Amino acid sequence: MTVSLPRTAALGVVAALALSACGAAPDDSTTADGKNAATATSAADFGGLDALVKAAKKEGTLNAIALPRDWANYGALIDGFQKKYGIKIEVENPDGSSQDEINAVTTRKGQDRAPDVLDLGSSFALSAAEQGLLAPYKVAAFADIPEGQKDAQGRWYNDYGGYISIGCDAKRVSSCPTTFADLLKPRYKGQVALNGNPTKSGAAFGGVYAAALASGGSFDDIQPGLDFFAKLKKNGNYTPVESTPATVEKGETPISIDWDYLNAGYADEFRTKGVDWKVAVPSDGQFAQFYSQAINKDAPHPAAARLWQEYLYSAEGQNLWLAGYARPVLMNALDQAGTLDKTAAAKLPQVSGTPAFPSEEQQSKAKTVLAQGWAKAVSG
Repeated sequence: MTVSLPRTAALGVVAALALSACGAAPDDSTTADGKNAATATSAADFGGLDALVKAAKKEGTLNAIALPRDWANYGALIDGFQKKYGIKIEVENPDGSSQDEINAVTTRKGQDRAPDVLDLGSSFALSAAEQGLLAPYKVAAFADIPEGQKDAQGRWYNDYGGYISIGCDAKRVSSCPTTFADLLKPRYKGQVALNGNPTKSGAAFGGVYAAALASGGSFDDIQPGLDFFAKLKKNGNYTPVESTPATVEKGETPISIDWDYLNAGYADEFRTKGVDWKVAVPSDGQFAQFYSQAINKDAPHPAAARLWQEYLYSAEGQNLWLAGYARPVLMNALDQAGTLDKTAAAKLPQVSGTPAFPSEEQQSKAKTVLAQGWAKAVSG
């Protein structure tokens, strides 16, 4: 993996998006018999995958946003798609958050530089669907995506995921924490960081949810997670510096609460730079979550957007996520089909038990609680 900043909020992003130039989308998405990619709800609905490929190649471009190359192996996915189809992927604001993606869709409606596709924290995907921003589209593998991890209309579906973990620079921290309870110890003063702001970032949102589970909370009650970070702030252990590969390498965030696939990837990358990065999935706060794929309802390149989804949910795409330590949503289906990269699967951080996930209603409630209380919890 090449190290770049992870998907955290960037100041001034919304303003920059609003100033983007307007323009009409290219009219390359309609077949000879009048089928329009913008309204196609499946490849079959458009006349088959070959027809979709032809239309996508004619468009020639895919607009993506908030996809760092080092995030879950997205660099390899982007390169693989471009090589396979000859379609250029333009990635804007790779450091952006899920909320930045939604803002880009709403502020750029009708513009040819609007995002075609979105990769969102699941709670943000739900919000986008509720706002009517997403196009219904079911990939060929839609039936293999487990129930509860997809929208029945195909407006969003989970793609890759992992567990909240604690990353630690063992050369700067004498005894690395392995649980949320450990993080409260005085020895970690000023060292504990989150990857982003939980009101904007899916990774940080998961970090607060995991802290809630470790502190007597539940999927219905994220408040103990807020209380945990308020306590962490009060005792001086929490740092408001948002954790990125750059801050880790500089020693500014020697302890980072983040997805296990990111922390595991950093361990590989930092090894050549003299950083001994340890990764632990906390036993007292096991929180697993997937990110979700979606297509902008007003995508300027609707055929390329749909072809991108087909690629991501192919065996090739799913195994590339796996190579980046992320758990692909079709992992069980690939295993049963004999197409799973078992070498990559064996390298995943070990976790016991079966993950459970909060419902749409529970996530919406948690987001409301965070929006109302996060700033107060970590202020002062």
